[in-house]
Amino acid sequence: MTSPDMPAVTGKPSASRNRLILIVYTAAIFVSALLLFSVQPLFTKMVLPRLGGSPAVWSVAMVFFQSLLLAGYAYAHYLMQMRNRAIPVAVHLVLLVVALLTLPLSIASGWGEPPSSGYAFWLLGLFVVSIGLPFFALAANNPLLQAWFVRTGHPNGPDPYFLYASSNIGSFLALLSYPVLLEPMFTLRTQNLIWTGGYGVLIVLIASCGVLLLRSPAMAAVDTLAGDSDAPAPAWILRARWIFLAAVPSGLLIAVTAHISTDVAAAPLLWVLPLSLYLLTWVLVFQSRPLLPHRWMLMAQPLAITGVIVLLAIGGEQNLLLTLGGHLLCFFIIAMACHGELARTRPAAKYLTGFYVALSFGGMVGGLFAGLIAPFTFSWVAEYPILLALAALCRPPGGAERLPRWSGWYWPFLAVLALALIAPSWSDGTLASKIMAWLDDNRVWVIGAVGLLSAVLALGLNANRWKIFATVAVALVLIRAYPSDDGRVETVRSFFGVHKIVVTPHGQYHVLMHGTTIHGAQKFQNDDGTPVTGRPEPISYYHKDGGIGQAITAIRERKGGPIRVAVIGLGAGTLTCASEPGENWKFFEIDQSMVDTARDPRYFTFIRNCEPDLKPVMGDARLTFAKEPDGIYDLIIVDAYSSDAIPIHLATREAMAIYKAKLVPQGAVLMHVSNRHLELASVVVGIAEANDLKSWVYSEDSNRDSEYIFPTSVVVSAREEADVGKLASSDVWEQTAADKQQRIWTDDYSNVLGAVYRRLRDGEQ
Repeated sequence: MTSPDMPAVTGKPSASRNRLILIVYTAAIFVSALLLFSVQPLFTKMVLPRLGGSPAVWSVAMVFFQSLLLAGYAYAHYLMQMRNRAIPVAVHLVLLVVALLTLPLSIASGWGEPPSSGYAFWLLGLFVVSIGLPFFALAANNPLLQAWFVRTGHPNGPDPYFLYASSNIGSFLALLSYPVLLEPMFTLRTQNLIWTGGYGVLIVLIASCGVLLLRSPAMAAVDTLAGDSDAPAPAWILRARWIFLAAVPSGLLIAVTAHISTDVAAAPLLWVLPLSLYLLTWVLVFQSRPLLPHRWMLMAQPLAITGVIVLLAIGGEQNLLLTLGGHLLCFFIIAMACHGELARTRPAAKYLTGFYVALSFGGMVGGLFAGLIAPFTFSWVAEYPILLALAALCRPPGGAERLPRWSGWYWPFLAVLALALIAPSWSDGTLASKIMAWLDDNRVWVIGAVGLLSAVLALGLNANRWKIFATVAVALVLIRAYPSDDGRVETVRSFFGVHKIVVTPHGQYHVLMHGTTIHGAQKFQNDDGTPVTGRPEPISYYHKDGGIGQAITAIRERKGGPIRVAVIGLGAGTLTCASEPGENWKFFEIDQSMVDTARDPRYFTFIRNCEPDLKPVMGDARLTFAKEPDGIYDLIIVDAYSSDAIPIHLATREAMAIYKAKLVPQGAVLMHVSNRHLELASVVVGIAEANDLKSWVYSEDSNRDSEYIFPTSVVVSAREEADVGKLASSDVWEQTAADKQQRIWTDDYSNVLGAVYRRLRDGEQ
């Protein structure tokens, strides 16, 4: 039998030809994955200055990338259903060349200004029309090239899944190289040109793969697939299990990232760690000889689930490295077990593309749940415990249970145990109160014991996975019923993260936190227990003697009368009480949930007492503030840099040019740069000098005895010394010139890793 697409080549490929096939196909898959993963941060960063709202843009971007990955895998699957080998090669090469004509990457014309509503859907549309075609073509490469490899007749063709490891090594390196090499060294324009050049190289590699396929003996492909002829098509229940096994770790990746950045450490680039481990699991499980045997991972998985339960019970504010390392190690083991099951149950090469469609669909489902549905459904990071419990169902069906005489009694036992432990949290009786007090004192031991019971069921008794799942669920409900926080905690969640309102014991202070970062605090009771009356006093970073308070006073005294102020970032509304009668203060905020929290007198009363008619301008400040009239503000306060996801587009040369344009001739820009992980003062000095502004830096001594009075680091920039009044002659304000060795941040260039390094090098001030 001969292939209809070209004359048959007799004989089997030689050893040298086999080596060539392996090298070219491995290189093509590696480069494709490298481009696929590097385009994600590259293009998303291009979008940020126009759209702002880093968390929102990244969340929508991930939905787009996962959805288009599924589309690419489906395209590859249906293309490989054709019997003629030349047609898939020709069609895909035409698609790649057409996509190349749309490069370099750019934001499509007519998509520069978002609408007033439907922001997320509009953003998805922008991604589709701007980079949809080249990303779609890249997304199809991995399953398509593996299917071609099978048909070359290579000796490894019957089991080509080792090439998936090559793909994920490329993804892994792209992920690490972007913040470490590409972002610090090159502008976005240069990155874009490098990426476009890489796309051209990839087309050459894929064309070479196509030539090698078409020049392979037709009978070689027939012989390779002949061994699969008797392999039955995967049952739908198996396909559904593939989807589930892919969805759980995909969702868990986003959930564990949200948890550690919310409750463990709000550090920049922290998302790189879990995503790197996630990719590493794919590399390891599809190796010909896995470095970590799957049976080891299945044995460790129940212990990893128990480990997370204990870590959640203890809480996030313990030893940072131990807590962070614990969550990441447990996530790695759980993902290895899930992905190992996928590798173990992978189908014959004949059904390869359908297998990858199921994997990508599961990845999209998990990403949608954890990335978009959960933030709108739950007021806290509930997806983490939910997915952790579902991970117990990822275990393979067990054999006969050990001690079968006792296993039948386990369900009633678990029901009684759950009722005894959880019911007291719902009751107000005396006995229930005593039980609750005991459980609060011993919560970690009790919850840990229930979690350990689930591990004993799995490892000691070989129990049904539904029993393990139910036991894990009971332990996780106990964590929610008996929280570890001191005082009362309420959570508010939006697209931009989880906000916690912490009420300290006896209600003396209300504290607003975003992750582990405090964004404001208010004192409600005096030390003697009497309520605080009158106008609330600004505290936390905004106390009158701190850098922000001193700057406001100096600008007010310099003008000799009421000032007009713009504030980017509302927080708890503390700065509304820094205003004086007759002054005009205007606030700009992107997160409506933050506004609602600051307005709610149960939480904070700054707005109610100081600016009851406040109407903040909603939206990203880079867009909304640019629409303000020029030359009207005496002071612009930018207060948006005390979290892990700093809005870089508000700290660029172009952003400072906007601020300068809105100032009166003697006005000043005050930027709050207090941050535990990033050194941003030099960044602000640099972008100010690039706009012909002088800067004064204030870094407060951290040795303060007052509760909820925090040291601050701020930078004031103005045209002349006289514009900042007494600050210019103050001993604690240092006029600072830009570091000529440090590159200015622009919309085209930023270096977050450099800011992290400077903070580590200089230490916290």
